[in-house]
Amino acid sequence: MTSSPGTILSVEETLKAILPEGKFGAELPPVEKWNPAGVKDIGMEIRADGRWWHEGGEIKRESLVKLFARILRKDADGQTFLVTPYEKVIVHVEDAPFLAGRLDVLGTPGRNQEIGFVTTLGDVTMAGPDRPIRVETDPETGEPSPYVLVRGRLEAKIARPVFYELVDLAERSEAEPDVLGVWSRGYFFELGRESE
Repeated sequence: MTSSPGTILSVEETLKAILPEGKFGAELPPVEKWNPAGVKDIGMEIRADGRWWHEGGEIKRESLVKLFARILRKDADGQTFLVTPYEKVIVHVEDAPFLAGRLDVLGTPGRNQEIGFVTTLGDVTMAGPDRPIRVETDPETGEPSPYVLVRGRLEAKIARPVFYELVDLAERSEAEPDVLGVWSRGYFFELGRESE
């Protein structure tokens, strides 16, 4: 990746900040604690299909994309950044920053099951009260857009085949029989309502 003129994003400094031991570890960098003054826009974007782009060219090195994903943060105002101790780089996100490409179910089906998602970048998130599943429905087309929280305010859009798997697990809500949803970690997530 090459930086635009005036950009102080240094790959060497970034690597030291996010991989202090020179390799990926289980813990993510503390991006929520980093509040650098410098903010740059260098044409970084994440498209709806989960691919990362820089200045109009796709970033094809998966290791680089995974590295950047480790320092991704979405602030309360909805803006997404790559964050280092030295600066924030604006990331334009078309839909969601991650794409959930796999679903796993653990435990006894129903209220006691746990539903896990794996993103195309290898992030694992277990749906539950602190990692909710939500479904937005397009008011014109009725098309569902399902998401699961990965970390912070960062969500993964649930890929269509994975959503179909999720729908196969759906059951009726005890409180509202026309509501279909799934259980994970003792919490019921609404997927949709039966049309009359």
